[in-house]
Amino acid sequence: MTHPPLPGVSSAWATPLSATASAWAALGGDPALLSRLCVVVREGALPARLPVIDLARACVGVCALAAAESVAARDGRDVPAVRVDDGAVATAFTSERHLRVDGRAPVSFAPLSRFWPAADGWVRTHANYPHHRAALTAALGLSERADADALAAAVAERTATAVEEAVYAAGGLAVAVRDPAQWAAHPQGAAVAGRPLLVRERIGDGPARPLPSLAGSPLRPAAGLRVLDLTRVVAGPVATRTLALLGADVLRVDPPRLPELADQHTDTGFGKRSATLDLDDRTDRRTFDELLDRADVVVTGYRPGALDRFGLGARELAARRPGVVLAQLSAWGGSGPWAGRRGFDSLVQAATGIAVVEGSPERPGALPAQALDHGTGYLLAAAVLRALTERATAGGSYGVRLALTQTAAWLTGGGGGGGTGGGGRGDHEGRVEVGSPYDGPARRLVEVDSPVGRLRYALPPVSFAGGPADWARPPGRWGGDRARWS
Repeated sequence: MTHPPLPGVSSAWATPLSATASAWAALGGDPALLSRLCVVVREGALPARLPVIDLARACVGVCALAAAESVAARDGRDVPAVRVDDGAVATAFTSERHLRVDGRAPVSFAPLSRFWPAADGWVRTHANYPHHRAALTAALGLSERADADALAAAVAERTATAVEEAVYAAGGLAVAVRDPAQWAAHPQGAAVAGRPLLVRERIGDGPARPLPSLAGSPLRPAAGLRVLDLTRVVAGPVATRTLALLGADVLRVDPPRLPELADQHTDTGFGKRSATLDLDDRTDRRTFDELLDRADVVVTGYRPGALDRFGLGARELAARRPGVVLAQLSAWGGSGPWAGRRGFDSLVQAATGIAVVEGSPERPGALPAQALDHGTGYLLAAAVLRALTERATAGGSYGVRLALTQTAAWLTGGGGGGGTGGGGRGDHEGRVEVGSPYDGPARRLVEVDSPVGRLRYALPPVSFAGGPADWARPPGRWGGDRARWS
């Protein structure tokens, strides 16, 4: 499926394999392995003005390819064939919409999380969490119980950037809606421009750590690895949910006074366990350090530097745990004036011009999925798998860094590619099949009993010959497990 050119959108999206080749190059993958890839293109999957399905297909494709490469590295066999189906990808990228808990539809965005007309444009707010709602209303001089009408009136009196600055200063989340040119001229847009899709670096020394051969079926290339999951919301949990699918022992740890949204935790909690620790408590901190000292992979989703005081700076962690893989995820990236700000997919879409491109003259729009979150999550899982494969032979400790803004820049053609020209089928040997149009999610949804109720959920899109078709365990309750490795 191809897309008509848009202003600022790179021709690197010209073919169904172009973006996959670019992302695989960004991950340092051997381009010859792209010959193991087959994509099934389906018209109508994630329709948008921007090439959303191409991004989604590429992110899932490189994740599956990295998993297949890891199987070969562990067993000395040929790299298994990888198949990426647009239908499975489109369903998985909207997994939170398809979730049902005892037949109940999930709670989505809160009433105060939406676009609002300001005096000179539009503002996008995020108030799904109670503390963010409280900060939003306080910043605008409203009662914490203020309804949508009161908030609309308060925003309408102010400029969009005035709302943005006031809300962030109060600890809330709001951004002015910008078009692509305005974002390019913004200091944070300039900091993002030209940076790579992701950063991979060796952060310390360590011995080579080949993993034992895989046993049994299905093949789970992350089996035997411990992943400490310090992420929240969607992107990071999608990454660790994928590593759990592939066999990793994933333990998510949250602060006890900052609960996750229940449905969000359920959707991204497949295959994982969930515990809470207060790192300011001496006993909990000792437990956390014991977990850290046995972790193979640490994944963080907090603002850059926010966890450094707990020994999670890249160099400090590598010195403490030689051979570790540290994967860091943020909204706005590690540099620029917004590096320390919190952010979510919807806010990044609004700030970077995506909402304008996908909207109408009357109001901003949105992508057909939280594609920045889901896409970045699969890229992060792929980066972890590639680092583990390299560690098996070359040794060392590795750091990988991703940001929603870099994924947005890649999608819009504003930068962040893999350092290649895109690489269509003329450069690589992947195979493309044209399937029937996307017929909706129904065939890709299944049900299971779980500690939180009877669940309907989307199957994972990561697929390779001999690999898992589903998670080994359903999600449990937030904080319902002990903080220890299996």
